[in-house]
Amino acid sequence: MASLLHTCYRIGDIDRSVAFYSALGFEEIRRSPVGDSATNVFMGLPGDGPRLELTYNHGVSEYEIGTGYGHIAVSSADLDATLAELAEQGITPEKPPYRVKQGGSRLCFVRDPDGYRIELLERTND
Repeated sequence: MASLLHTCYRIGDIDRSVAFYSALGFEEIRRSPVGDSATNVFMGLPGDGPRLELTYNHGVSEYEIGTGYGHIAVSSADLDATLAELAEQGITPEKPPYRVKQGGSRLCFVRDPDGYRIELLERTND
């Protein structure tokens, strides 16, 4: 059976991106050189493995995201607490949390340092 191994996208600054994803609860698992031209930084949530691959191509500081990228989603047990912690690090949502449908989970979006959208989805044990 197939399984999803990881998602990858390109970043413009390793330290800036690692700090952002660390604020979301990710941990840096490893860095791997790709010859002399790039570095891959693998990050994951505690206990889950390297699910996010951030590729830094040496000397490239920004990318056009394009129209095909949507977002990745990260769960939060308490969205308000998560947003308060992120605000202390200068990370703010695009707009306040909302529900797509009545009774649905609360969610909001933040953007990483390269402009990629990250959905924060409140998951409760209701």
